Parts: sequence; structure tokens; C-alpha cells
Amino acid sequence: MIEVTRLDGKHYYVNPHQIEYIEANPDTTLIMLSGKRLVVQEDYQDIFYRIVEYRRQIGAFKNEE
Repeated sequence: MIEVTRLDGKHYYVNPHQIEYIEANPDTTLIMLSGKRLVVQEDYQDIFYRIVEYRRQIGAFKNEE
């Protein structure tokens, strides 16, 4: 799970495997596989690096080499 911050300042965790894509217009919006849209304070690059770090921690890249 990765930590994200809602626009109201509350922190919560999202399963990055459930993110279908990310929009930056100008707020960063995570579009989930369920269709739900989550607007967060973090920018796209920060979310990207958190996803990469999460995948490293769980060993996901070993299967992709």
C-alpha cells in the first residue's frame, strides 16, 4: 500500500495494483480499476516513485526481469 493525502489533509493508503491510470489536471487524480476517482495532494512524480518503491519492497520487479 502507498500513502496518499486527500485535499482535506487526511492521509490514507491505496493499493497501487488497483490504480488504472493517473491524471494531472492540475490536481493529481488516481483513477481506480473500480472507476472511483481519488484526488490527492501529491504530484504525479511522487505517486510514481511511491509505486516503484512499493513494488521493490514486495519484490515485484524480480518477476519482470
